[in-house]
Amino acid sequence: MYRFFRPLLFRLDPETAHRLTLSLVRLAGLFSPSRWLLRALFAAPEKPVEAFGLRFRNPVGLAAGYDKDGVAMRGLAALGFGHLEIGTVTPRPQAGNPRPRLFRLVEDGAVINRMGFPGRGAEYVAVSLRAAQRRGNLRLNRGIASSGTERPPRNDTVVGVNLGKNKDTPLEAAAEDYLSLMRVFSPLADYLAVNVSSPNTVGLRRLQGREMLEGLLDQMAAARHSLPIARPILVKLAPDLTDQELGDALGAIQDKGMDGVIVTNTTLGREGLRSAQRDESGGLSGAPLRVRSEAALGQVVKRLGGRLPVVSVGGIMSPEDAKRRLDMGAALVQVYTGLVYAGPGLVRDILQKL
Repeated sequence: MYRFFRPLLFRLDPETAHRLTLSLVRLAGLFSPSRWLLRALFAAPEKPVEAFGLRFRNPVGLAAGYDKDGVAMRGLAALGFGHLEIGTVTPRPQAGNPRPRLFRLVEDGAVINRMGFPGRGAEYVAVSLRAAQRRGNLRLNRGIASSGTERPPRNDTVVGVNLGKNKDTPLEAAAEDYLSLMRVFSPLADYLAVNVSSPNTVGLRRLQGREMLEGLLDQMAAARHSLPIARPILVKLAPDLTDQELGDALGAIQDKGMDGVIVTNTTLGREGLRSAQRDESGGLSGAPLRVRSEAALGQVVKRLGGRLPVVSVGGIMSPEDAKRRLDMGAALVQVYTGLVYAGPGLVRDILQKL
């Protein structure tokens, strides 16, 4: 079915097409009959997996960036995802970068975005999360009790929130943005993801440096212990780090007691692209990111030696790509650009071939 609709969607501006599809999924999620239909169309076998203290009904998740404000969670959950990562969320609403800021590179099976964390802010997303959980299918995953008695129901979808700083927040004050978001979303999300790797907010990637990352994560670790509910915290890294930078970042993540790593965000690299829009600024995702993302995953898995779970994202365009990442040692995988080109059936297709 998606093969029929894709040419029509690709005639639209990419951001308009994204808004349209997200709105349709949101509407489908509002009503029991349409949710039932989605679950029937995209039914896939259960493939339960455990990571950072949570049980997932399967290892395939939706990457951050697709549903920035958490407006379509119920519809997205019906597509078969084991988890949804909402965001990136900033403390205050912001418009993001000027349009056009999203580009399809069809010849390369890729997307370039320079969105700049547009969104309605933490308060709006918190309301969306409360509403989705109240209406069912998105209840907080209570984790894995040592007694084995607190297993979440099979139809629960784990929800993570990806955290970022506002564009106008100076880097030296960035920790306050992340801490305020942690306080808001710790009672509402199953896990939190610290985004210090987007290339579309000026200076943000400097937070991946050892000194700045240690300072940020040290404050987050201390604040987590003061909260009534302590959620797992993951850190999302870029694919463009040198070996030294990657080692420094992983050292900080482990030293500060974080619970996992997400690799990778989009890349600034442009090697081998054919599309006319290849020189647009922003982060590149999709098929051309596959090699860099797999290389980063291999390095991270090797360096961590099983001490922390790793979530792999970037360039997963087919069931074979997803299986390879899991075979390489990823605990979970996430997709986004693959959905643009393959459609929502990608989740089902991956799970059927695992």
